[in-house]
Amino acid sequence: MPVYQHWDPLKKCILGKSYPPEFYSWIKNPKARSAMERIAQETEEDYQTIQNKLESFGVDVVRPEVGSNHEEYYIPKTNRYAPPPMTPRDHIGTFGNRLIIDSVLHKTLRYYSFFSDPSWPNINSIEDLQNLDDWIKEELRNVHNVDLDYYLSQKIELQSFYDLLDKHNIEYELNNSPVRMNTACVCRIGKDLLYPGHGLQSADPVIAKKLIKMVKDTFGNEYRVGFYDGISHGDSCFCPVVPGLAISLHGYLVYKDTFPDWEVVELPDQSWNKVAKFLALKERNHGKWWVPGEENNDALTECVENWLDNWVGYVEETVFDVNMLVIDEKNVIVNNENDKVFSAFERHGVTPHVCNFRHRYFWDGGIHCITSDLEREGEMKDYFPEREK
Repeated sequence: MPVYQHWDPLKKCILGKSYPPEFYSWIKNPKARSAMERIAQETEEDYQTIQNKLESFGVDVVRPEVGSNHEEYYIPKTNRYAPPPMTPRDHIGTFGNRLIIDSVLHKTLRYYSFFSDPSWPNINSIEDLQNLDDWIKEELRNVHNVDLDYYLSQKIELQSFYDLLDKHNIEYELNNSPVRMNTACVCRIGKDLLYPGHGLQSADPVIAKKLIKMVKDTFGNEYRVGFYDGISHGDSCFCPVVPGLAISLHGYLVYKDTFPDWEVVELPDQSWNKVAKFLALKERNHGKWWVPGEENNDALTECVENWLDNWVGYVEETVFDVNMLVIDEKNVIVNNENDKVFSAFERHGVTPHVCNFRHRYFWDGGIHCITSDLEREGEMKDYFPEREK
């Protein structure tokens, strides 16, 4: 299952899956229920379009299983439903011949290893986290924005991916370290593993050195570890399409040291920035998508209705998402058309294939996020041999 560069010919990948329309039978408000059923139906239609496009290139597509019985996904302790296994890339990364998938332990370790007071008790399991003193839990929630209950829902979502890999006899190892090993965050450019640093090396060199050491503990000297300026999910703002070309919400100066002499096409007014009004409305309902008892919530109904009536057509037609999936050096799947991007593709011999994922902002996941490459042809290359080994 080797994957070294994400522009090598794609041979096998995971494609996510959302809840079916029947899942939302528990919603008593008919307007809210019908809206969610429509979103579910159209989401699967778009998944099928993407799957058909991948299969036309000979890609073997595997998908997790999702049931329609909402009770299976309900978590009494949190009074929420677990998120569906829609975005495998947020949890999974294939590095060379190693497929690494998050464990729940990975989620519990992140805050402790990088940011917390070393005098706090060590965290080795989700039970350790739950058993922390109340004052520590309070600080986690209010200072570090750690949603303790969220980890319980993660267990169900991750289990869907474990079951999928087991079903297809795909070997994997659990990420029990605090370091992100998913390729929504980590950019694989041959010899180089690039993490979104947001100025990390200069702003917080202690954390940068700690992260580099943890990655080397996992891979030894197989990779160089570096940083590019980006948020934690780098693929929401940046995509190196093929050697020499990147599409970004930021300009070239942000990447001039990481990708010297590359063409960087800047789209500063696209993606999330363009749907700010909807996102502000959605924020008012944060956490209520899967909460029983909110089916009569007027704000929730307003949100899903506003999304369907006002925003879906808008983002289909005008918002270009840099969250793209590269099939090979000549072909890339994008969500819609953009003259500036398509001109750059033409200069570099790349053909775009439009497969719109209409509800990507509703679900917080674009085309890159809802897939995760398991196998690509090719061997590791060193694109920046002048860098220190």
